[in-house]
Amino acid sequence: MKHPLLRLIATRPQLLADHAEAYAALIGDEVGATAAVWKRRALFGATALCLGGVAAVLGGVAFMLWAVMPAAGLHAPWALIAAPALPALIALGCGLEARRAQGAAFAELRRQVGIDFSMLRQASAP
Repeated sequence: MKHPLLRLIATRPQLLADHAEAYAALIGDEVGATAAVWKRRALFGATALCLGGVAAVLGGVAFMLWAVMPAAGLHAPWALIAAPALPALIALGCGLEARRAQGAAFAELRRQVGIDFSMLRQASAP
């Protein structure tokens, strides 16, 4: 007795071509979605890295100003903390968003392949 898949290939090859075309469209969609997630992660990661560098430089400048200025000469000492704190907080937020922006790559494709294999197992079961 022939396997149902072989019978389908012999009698209705257009169905398999349509199925392969649907798989190609699904792969294209999954690649696009995964690329969008990776771009988002890269953008947030690069922003976090740049703002972290800005915060470090501003922190160093603030520390040097604090070290050389007498305490009585500082008109707004809170500015020495606020200047590096703002980019540091934004960098922290961007870093957390970059870590959060993860998707299950090709989850729908895996699910569809699993469904197709289970249908093949059912069709070939006695």
